[in-house]
Amino acid sequence: MTTKFKIELPLIPNDLVKGTFEDVFYDEEPYLSNQLISNTSRENDSIERLILSKVMFQKVSLINSNFNKIDMTDVIFENCDLSNSKFNEGIIHRVTFKNCKLVGVDFSEANLGNVSFEDCVMNLCNFGETRLKQVCFEQSSLRSTSYYDCQFKKMKFEKCNIDEVDFSDTPLNNVDISTCTFERLNVTLKNLSGCVISSEQAIGFAELLGLKVKR
Repeated sequence: MTTKFKIELPLIPNDLVKGTFEDVFYDEEPYLSNQLISNTSRENDSIERLILSKVMFQKVSLINSNFNKIDMTDVIFENCDLSNSKFNEGIIHRVTFKNCKLVGVDFSEANLGNVSFEDCVMNLCNFGETRLKQVCFEQSSLRSTSYYDCQFKKMKFEKCNIDEVDFSDTPLNNVDISTCTFERLNVTLKNLSGCVISSEQAIGFAELLGLKVKR
């Protein structure tokens, strides 16, 4: 049986000040707080240890950028393109990604808590060695994404495309993928124990094990 949980949503004030992402380049310590950033497009930025608190990004493109060791709390990304950017070793807490393009984003060795990905394109993302607690992927494309050696706690995959996803060395106990679509997964039988799947998916896994299933 899966564990029911509720994700804590970002705490965003109603009186955000309109700002520009360029502000982070003028501070000795890159920091943005209580701001609305919209209709901005930048590429190939490199800002380590960026701190974001109570920030909303709308229609922002920050592709191919390095945000290594980012610290995000109470942040919303809506209709944004962050493709091929790096958030590795980051701390990401109470963050929502909605209708975003996140192709090839690197979340490796990060800590995610109370994070939701809704209607996102996340093919080829890297979550290798990442800790995910109370995280939801909903109606998103996760094709060929890597969850190698992750720690999952209170995880949800709902109506996602998880074809060719790599779950190597990641236990899937209590993880529900029953509403997801896929043709192939990279997962060991040992780590599949306790995973919640649909009856149709069970037939597919049985055939992968070499069993002959009468239909």
